Amino acid sequence: MVSAPRLVIAAPASNSGKTTVATGLMAAFAARGLAVSPHKVGPDYIDPGYHALATGRPGRNLDAYMCGPELIAPLFAHGSAGCDLAVVEGVMGLYDGASGQGELASTAQVAKLLKAPVVLVVDASSQSRSVAALVHGFASWDPQVRIGGVILNKVASDRHEALLRDALEESGLPVLGVIRRAPQVATPSRHLGLVPVAERGAEAVDAVRAMGERVRAGCDLDALMALARTAPALPDAPWEPAYAPAWEASGPVADGPRPVVAVAGGAAFTFAYAEHAELLAAAGAEVVTFDPLRDEKLPAGTAGIVVGGGFPEVYAPELSANEPLRRAVTELARAGAPVAAECAGLLYLARELDGKPMCGVLDAEARMSGRLTLGYRQAVAVSDSVLAVAGTRMRGHEFHRTVLEPGAGATPAWGMHQPERRVEGYVERGVHASYLHTHWAASPEVARRFVAHCRAR
Repeated sequence: MVSAPRLVIAAPASNSGKTTVATGLMAAFAARGLAVSPHKVGPDYIDPGYHALATGRPGRNLDAYMCGPELIAPLFAHGSAGCDLAVVEGVMGLYDGASGQGELASTAQVAKLLKAPVVLVVDASSQSRSVAALVHGFASWDPQVRIGGVILNKVASDRHEALLRDALEESGLPVLGVIRRAPQVATPSRHLGLVPVAERGAEAVDAVRAMGERVRAGCDLDALMALARTAPALPDAPWEPAYAPAWEASGPVADGPRPVVAVAGGAAFTFAYAEHAELLAAAGAEVVTFDPLRDEKLPAGTAGIVVGGGFPEVYAPELSANEPLRRAVTELARAGAPVAAECAGLLYLARELDGKPMCGVLDAEARMSGRLTLGYRQAVAVSDSVLAVAGTRMRGHEFHRTVLEPGAGATPAWGMHQPERRVEGYVERGVHASYLHTHWAASPEVARRFVAHCRAR
């Protein structure tokens, strides 16, 4: 049963202020002593880091494309268990989703699946009375989406606020907050969006505190909490990593020592879904984090390695300079240990990145490019690996500005079917490396297969 009070923070378009408002609300309510559960619609890895900083809880993603609509409420229930409030930050515009797939993976679809009221954040910087037409259009487009109120962002003055409030009186939707135009809270961006929390340290803490103060000063927190409490209970049982349905056929987790799975972290490898570590642990692994920027050794007893996404291109000199760890990763991989690498992990395993030596596990060279590769993907495993048997179908997401020049004779990991047909990635010994980001909650057998290979060593 899903009973947590909840709000979905949406907007008519990107760059309206969703992240500032959502993170600020999380921080403001957490400052009141509430346990706040943070969520993000879509495959974004960076915003959840700010959410986690605001709430002290893991930021979790709700992606109806990668996980399927049927898992949205159970994953939400898992993350929000025991919390006083859940805040869900939307993606893009309210009704924008997977390209060519209708409402799939949109904020609107997730709001409907959660039966959650939506708060519409409107950039009012260049309008007055027209705001009412804009809000009316969004509120009436889909009757199943319940917009419970509006937060006006980038309001210029008292006079501007009065004009906006007068216009919205006719819409019947309450104004739940007004945030004045002000210098942007310090959340710097670069080629793939905001700079992750792990790279900013105390500066990120200050930014989240500033967001909370702006929202607390401009929003009616009591009215927002009252709106959140109007969300009805849902019948869905929480998702449980230890009881993933796909595991039933393969029986209980084997007894015996728990193999150590070393998971890359630190500033260079910040892209990870919280459920991955939970699934590895539920499959019988001891999950230990290591930092390829700082640690010169792998965790003691490492039987397998997981290297997720992040920004190795930003830290290429530092990663290259840590030769002892690169050598340890290479030796373990060449000995046949299971290694799963996504995107940044793929680059780290290459021979070099922008001319800087990397691990050399893969016969490939990586470099930055001016082209952004972005979008959801349909994939099928084209060869057996430590993650999947040939023929396994998965959905994923690509998000990078690098290219890889493979050596001859590479065995691909995936056959892609969207947007074009191609092969991608590498399978070599126990290594599975690819640009494709996947969400293992949708295919929990991936974690169990990986840990089984680690145990077999």
